[in-house]
Amino acid sequence: MQNISVLITGIGGQGIILASDVLADAAMRTGWDVKKTDSIGMAQRGGSVISHVRMGDVVSSPLIPTGGADVLFGMEKLEAARHCHFLKPGGQAVINSYGAPPLTVATGAKKYPEDEAILSVVRERAGKVFFIDGLKKVSKLGNTRALNVFLLGALSVLLPLTEQVWQEALEAKLPSKIIQINLQAFSLGREEVKNAGIR
Repeated sequence: MQNISVLITGIGGQGIILASDVLADAAMRTGWDVKKTDSIGMAQRGGSVISHVRMGDVVSSPLIPTGGADVLFGMEKLEAARHCHFLKPGGQAVINSYGAPPLTVATGAKKYPEDEAILSVVRERAGKVFFIDGLKKVSKLGNTRALNVFLLGALSVLLPLTEQVWQEALEAKLPSKIIQINLQAFSLGREEVKNAGIR
């Protein structure tokens, strides 16, 4: 099979490393070679977090080159726009509509971009953009901490991995006491992309 590269980006505290671990685990359960690397920087202070996940028959390096990602998975919309240069022309993007203004915006030094400005930047490279209000959707479950798994469910529709390996990976990575609500969030995320319009 042709290798698949997924770039996951957002900010500290959104569960990005867990999401990339679950993706890597699901791909390994499929029998693929998988390489991943994380860049967390000042994540504990709400800074940028990036995970590169590459999978296929043979993967030589975990790093995705510029223009090499098949899918951009953005848990924070401005971070998605900042890293969309990694996306292949015509690639796909799943972006959470959540925005966390950085310090320069919070202090009034700069203005946080409007959604259409962010989407315009991403659309210059992406063939399809799924722009999802994940927080609103997952709040229906009564636990917004399952947001990252909801978004993984949205991502899963774009990847050739079975629901079974996703479930196995989630069960392996999450405590048993929260697995059921996270499986519900995952299914809800899948339905969101299956039914959603493309922005």
